Amino acid sequence: MKQTPAQKAEALIRHYFAMCNKANRQGLIDCFTDNGIHYFPPGLPNTPWKSAAEIADGWIWCVENFGSKWTIEKVLCSSDGREGVIEWTHWKTAINEALRGDEWYIFNDDTTRIVEIRAYYASGVNKSVLVNQLQGFDYELRGYSTKPPE
Repeated sequence: MKQTPAQKAEALIRHYFAMCNKANRQGLIDCFTDNGIHYFPPGLPNTPWKSAAEIADGWIWCVENFGSKWTIEKVLCSSDGREGVIEWTHWKTAINEALRGDEWYIFNDDTTRIVEIRAYYASGVNKSVLVNQLQGFDYELRGYSTKPPE
């Protein structure tokens, strides 16, 4: 059965996260237009990442240095498949930290590549806590991941 544009957008986001978790450089590059861009909140050096290769290399560096794994918690995509938004958790298993946030996605015309990602954190990064997340929000009760993927 043919996917709707929204289903196609969600599948691309899920594939992108699978490539992140596998640290698959070519798989990551293939998720983006050549001039894809990934924006981040202030404070991270050398951002935004301004090409498919730079995005791939950035996430592979995180996997190698932080033991990074990611889970997608929620997904919402526009009916035309041109935009999407997700909630995620970035598990940094090598340093025993986690960060929660959202990302807004812009896709190319046929929803085969990501053009732009804008990341937002649920809270400021606080190195004194294990999981950076919204205060008072019951993640476990709402069905969010409470540990990184295997």
